[in-house]
Amino acid sequence: MNAFIPPNLMPALPELVLLGMACLVLVVDLFLPREKRGFTLLLSLAALLLTGLALWQVAPVEIVVSFNGSFVLDRLAVLLKSGLLLILFLVFVYSRDFLKSFGIYKGEYYALGLFATLGMMIMISAYSFLLLYLGLELLALSLYAMIAFRRDSAVASEAAMKYFVLGAMASGLLLYGMSLFYGATGTLDLARLSDVIRLQAADSPILLSFALTFIVVGLAFKLGAVPFHMWLPDVYQGAPTSVTLFIGTAPKIAGFAMAIRLLDNGMASLQVEWGQMLLVLAVASLAIGNIVAIAQTNFKRMLAYSTVSHVGFILMGLLAGTAMGYASAMFYTLTYALTAAVAFGILMLLSRDGNEASELADLRGLNDRHPWYAALLAIALFSMAGVPPTVGFYAKLVVVNAVIQVDMIWLAVAAVLFSVIGLFYYLRAVKVMYFDKPEDDQAFQVQDALDSRILLSANSLSLLALGLFPSGLMAWCLTAFA
Repeated sequence: MNAFIPPNLMPALPELVLLGMACLVLVVDLFLPREKRGFTLLLSLAALLLTGLALWQVAPVEIVVSFNGSFVLDRLAVLLKSGLLLILFLVFVYSRDFLKSFGIYKGEYYALGLFATLGMMIMISAYSFLLLYLGLELLALSLYAMIAFRRDSAVASEAAMKYFVLGAMASGLLLYGMSLFYGATGTLDLARLSDVIRLQAADSPILLSFALTFIVVGLAFKLGAVPFHMWLPDVYQGAPTSVTLFIGTAPKIAGFAMAIRLLDNGMASLQVEWGQMLLVLAVASLAIGNIVAIAQTNFKRMLAYSTVSHVGFILMGLLAGTAMGYASAMFYTLTYALTAAVAFGILMLLSRDGNEASELADLRGLNDRHPWYAALLAIALFSMAGVPPTVGFYAKLVVVNAVIQVDMIWLAVAAVLFSVIGLFYYLRAVKVMYFDKPEDDQAFQVQDALDSRILLSANSLSLLALGLFPSGLMAWCLTAFA
């Protein structure tokens, strides 16, 4: 009889710390009176900080694999998890005043957010189909509840139901694709999958093509790529802005990690096939995202279609299939999450009297009333548009350069043209802030706690700093694929 060999738990120490702290937050909040709800926030922020410390404590020099090959800790995982924890720290702080003003300042928001974070961290380190799917479902189940967090809002409930139905369908397609790969190769381990596919590609090409198609469709839905983006505008508009902030930032990092683990680590031998699929998705996302965003008058829906266009750039980096392409897509994902955090953070500050600021008209006269916040939002919008010297310009530049290096010049030209089209709706929002006057004479009742004000300012100014000095972060991204 073989003796049981316990797995090495050290690579999963950050996840174990986060799980313990999330359970602690859930239990402690149960006994806290409503007026002391701030302690739940402090405990949640402490959970993120302790998880970050544990992550850097166990950060390896080389790749470390544990749990019988299902869990991996490498430079890619460390960098993505660090970015994820930073983004979520900002999200939790930005959300506090919004949750208070709408009467939903409850511990469940932070508990669900921590469990969703745990799911995303598992996705980033997943090295098998099984663990990847478990992390994805933990994230999805938490998001379903967070979207419907305002129980008195019919719009939020409708958005949650749409996301639940479509998300369940996408998860089913993804799981079916995984099962086909398992049937064809006999393995769930991504590290072995590519070699097995290379040996058996000639034996079952049709089965592998079907399996890959289901995998790419599931990925496209989770990232929000055209034509699987139909949930994105409705969820962005219907969910509370604090939840929209959560969905629009952190899950993009986890989705990028899932794409890298599946396509590069597990299916590198099928790069030609999935590269062609990503090419169609990228061009469609760039076109539909930028063109449809022009017609939007709701600021949150406009940002949703803007997200679709940004996903197109991320897919461009992935389809390049080179270390530079992957690093540029990773750089784009991290900096976009920082940029979106500023945009939705400012939007939450303008929500008042039980009414969410979600229309472009709600930005009228912002410069006259709060010029500093108008400047911060303008920096974020210019970064999304790719205007120098913001980091968005450099992010687009390195992605375009990556596809040019693989002789896809026409794709680079198309991306630039669609970015020029997208510049229109970003400038329209800036014009509304600086040149339009509000419909009433009442001043904006901005909820601007000192810590939120400092973090928002630092967050927005970092977009300029990273645009002027991008080499540090880009070098880290390159080392993840060295």
